[in-house]
Amino acid sequence: MPGFLANDILRMWRTFCVNYEARTQSAPRKKKAKRRLKNYKLKHVRLLTCYSALLYLLVQFLRKGTVSPDDISSMVALTPTRRLEWLSRQSEAAPAKSKFEELLTLYEEFLVRTDASEEEMVERFLDETIRREYFESAYRFGDLVFEVLQDVGRSNRFHRLLVV
Repeated sequence: MPGFLANDILRMWRTFCVNYEARTQSAPRKKKAKRRLKNYKLKHVRLLTCYSALLYLLVQFLRKGTVSPDDISSMVALTPTRRLEWLSRQSEAAPAKSKFEELLTLYEEFLVRTDASEEEMVERFLDETIRREYFESAYRFGDLVFEVLQDVGRSNRFHRLLVV
């Protein structure tokens, strides 16, 4: 079981979250919008990076009862979206197939939304309605990652290590 690697990935994810959330509390309106934009982007990109890796390792563990250095090398060679595509084709992840597809769709929507200048994106984040809509989508993305983890994990030992 790749416990130390999983722990490092989880620690990295949590560090990203704390560092970007904590700094938005008392900033001026425009600066706060800029930090929220950065946080919004990180909620997608880094969540996908970290959890696509954890899910890849989980499927390998389900398949073989272990994870080899070659499995880790194969995982690192794939982009996070390629990992999701690979995962969606694995029998061990079959209960979450449609959710992997939804994750890819939501990530594509995120890429379309953020295909704008930083100035334009900051203006969007100054608008409470737009910001709320964007963050609701980001929360749905995070919820879906959790659902996939639950569906694939099926409460085995490695899954337990990831959630406890």
